[in-house]
Amino acid sequence: MTDAEWALIEPHVPVAATGPLPRRVRDQFNGILWRFRTGSGWRDVPQRYGPWSTVYSLFNAWAKTGVFQALMDALIAEAASRGQVGLELVSVDSTIVRAHHESAAWPSPGRPSMHWNRR
Repeated sequence: MTDAEWALIEPHVPVAATGPLPRRVRDQFNGILWRFRTGSGWRDVPQRYGPWSTVYSLFNAWAKTGVFQALMDALIAEAASRGQVGLELVSVDSTIVRAHHESAAWPSPGRPSMHWNRR
């Protein structure tokens, strides 16, 4: 992550009661991004981002407390204030979107539904 990107993100990252963010938080945040960008498991996060368990713990804590949602909301608002938000920026990568297993059994004319009653 570049310094300019981090400058947008850092104000929205929780600060410890003891003072400013330690440098390692940026590294750990980069580790979280690396993990999701590559699709690797947490144990495969490179050591340069810190111990995988620490990177995962940071992600887990921030996910539970809504830090990532607040960060996304803030970044979208920032982009909107610059006039840089548009639907053309929204995309869904079909390599990661999976259809429900029942979608393969969609009824077609002349073919009965494959769905059964689940109670």
